[in-house]
Amino acid sequence: MAHAVRALWPHGRALAWRLGDRPALGLHAQSRAGFTGAAGGSGPAATARKGGPRLLGAAALALGGALGLYHTARWHLRAQDLRAERSATQLSLSSRLQLTLYQYKTCPFCSKVRAFLDFHALPYQVVEVNPVRRAEIKFSSYRKVPIVMAQEGESLQQLNDSSVIISALKTYLVSGQPLADIITYYPPMKAVNDQGKEVTEFCNKYWLMLDEKEAQRMYGGKEARTEEMKWRQWADDWLVHLISPNVYRTPAEALASFDYIVKEGNFGTVEGAMAKYVGAAAMYFISKRLKRRHHLRDDVREDLYEAANKWVAAVGKDRPFMGGQKPNLADLAVYGVLRVMEGLEAFDDLMRHTHIQPWYLRVEKAIAEAPQ
Repeated sequence: MAHAVRALWPHGRALAWRLGDRPALGLHAQSRAGFTGAAGGSGPAATARKGGPRLLGAAALALGGALGLYHTARWHLRAQDLRAERSATQLSLSSRLQLTLYQYKTCPFCSKVRAFLDFHALPYQVVEVNPVRRAEIKFSSYRKVPIVMAQEGESLQQLNDSSVIISALKTYLVSGQPLADIITYYPPMKAVNDQGKEVTEFCNKYWLMLDEKEAQRMYGGKEARTEEMKWRQWADDWLVHLISPNVYRTPAEALASFDYIVKEGNFGTVEGAMAKYVGAAAMYFISKRLKRRHHLRDDVREDLYEAANKWVAAVGKDRPFMGGQKPNLADLAVYGVLRVMEGLEAFDDLMRHTHIQPWYLRVEKAIAEAPQ
């Protein structure tokens, strides 16, 4: 039963057009005023003197406009070429990979991986793991989900841990290095946790293995890279631990949560009935222990609200995402963790009582609009 539980880029304005436009208008106005003041009569000579500057101004206006239009068109075409090149490169790399995701659908770590794969338009097959028997991952000595099996040509690689999966695949998409080489940068190591239990940890799991030029192209500066890593780790170390205490906060919420888990998961008929009622009762009491372990408030909603507003404050008012004009890996991680509560009372309360909904809906839209 314990296993079941774990179970824009902005469009630039035509600046060149505007810069070519205004000096021509200024020259036109100045020429017209100057030559009209100098005119001494109304005969053919005076008419010629008036007409000459106007023709000159009109020619300058036309030339400025034409040059502006040329540079604007050239700029837009170049931008389209660059986007097409990047999309083609990413499509070429992604088409080389055959990905299979082993998951529990309601697991926040698995949801993080799906958010990443969907946003980057990486095709993948899903194997829903039975949380009780876990027969679907009997091939693996690593017994947690998510697991991604990645076929690249003749090479089949197993990627473990949600953050390692995301970092390794993003490194692959940006750098084009062989995936077999990339995963060696994230070695597993054994450690003992606070409860005295041996666990597997992974080195460098929030770090993308890029050279200087690739990192500069992706982040633009060290601050953005550091910020992304910090908040990805925050999602794993703090935010994810607020989910269970909130969705199992009361007996009614625990039952609703397990009803959702059973419907979405891979359970047999008897297993599903047992999970729904026995699991709900068990997790109601376990959630109280989790609350004490993580030093949460008596009303755990307050911790959830505080975390959400802290994230919104970190994103700030001047950018739609932490990644700027598009979600970065931190945006996708936070969204993936929170998404598992959709349809539950905790999620509805979160949307009502914090400032996170506009950001959440922007990420949801960005993922939905990712090219397929």
